[in-house]
Order: sequence, then structure tokens, then C-alpha cells
Amino acid sequence: MLTVGDHFPIFASKACVGPDKAKLTEITNKTYPNHWVVYFFYPKDFTFVCPTEIVEFNKKQKDFKDRDAVVVGGSTDNEFSHLAWCQSHDDLKHLTLPLIAAQKLSAELGILDPHEGVCLRATFIVDPNGVIQWASANSLSVGRNVDEVIRVLDALQSDELCPCNWKKGEATIQV
Repeated sequence: MLTVGDHFPIFASKACVGPDKAKLTEITNKTYPNHWVVYFFYPKDFTFVCPTEIVEFNKKQKDFKDRDAVVVGGSTDNEFSHLAWCQSHDDLKHLTLPLIAAQKLSAELGILDPHEGVCLRATFIVDPNGVIQWASANSLSVGRNVDEVIRVLDALQSDELCPCNWKKGEATIQV
């Protein structure tokens, strides 16, 4: 799995943004210049834990935007599977973040589960220069904590030494 300090791979992926077929698009690393990007990957469309994470990332879009960050989700499913899922799942009908078809990208990131061949629940925070500043992966059955992703983004953007459990606005370590 790629990790902190690695450059996020150059990619171009088809994407779905919500349930509207007219919003099928393509996302590349150049889609969001001068922004932090949070990429989160999940195992499969039409499953049970995945929509809880997607909905939570979608609910927190303003929090990410306030930090000059954008959020991109993805799995090994294609953009048409993402679209069908958004059209059929009540919780995904108001999705505003893109879900990319990450078949090639997930292999380049090294986040494919070796037994299932699907994405681990991996999260990458990538700085405006395309460098991975945080990488995390959960087992297929364990959802992640979106507030923790925001907390880590805040710590990275502070450019300070941040102690355990640090939250934005708290004192940092001074040396």
C-alpha cells in the first residue's frame, strides 16, 4: 500500500456524482488543483457498511470545503454500478461527492484485498502537491470514522506538532 510521502498515482477514472446520469464524468488528479483531496475507498456497491460511510462523508462536505479539501470516494465497481446504486438507495439519492471507478487506481495504490479482490476501506489525505500525507486502511467489515479524517486533516494543515487526540483549536507541542 502506498503511504505517507509517496506521490498519489496519476490517474483518470470515470465517476458518478449522485443519481443523475447527466452527471457521469471523469476525475483525474488535475480535477482539483491547489486543494487537499481526501480519497476514500470502499469494498462494493450494494452492500451494508459502505453506504453509512459514503453518507457520512457526504454530510461533512462543508467541513472539508472549509478546509480547502475535496472528497472523492471509489471502489472497484464501475460508474454505472455507482449510478444504479445512487438511484436505488434512498440514502445515496442526494450524494454530491464523486464515486470513481477505481479498478486500476486501487491496484496502483495497493489497497486490493488479496482474497476478495475489492478495495479495502482505505483513506488517503493528499496535499495540494499530490503527496500522500496520511494513509489508513480498515478491514472490509469495519467502517471508518469521518470525524477522525477531519481531525487528521486539521492536524496536517496546522503544520505543528499535534499530540495524541489533538483537536483544532487546542494547544500544539512547542519545542
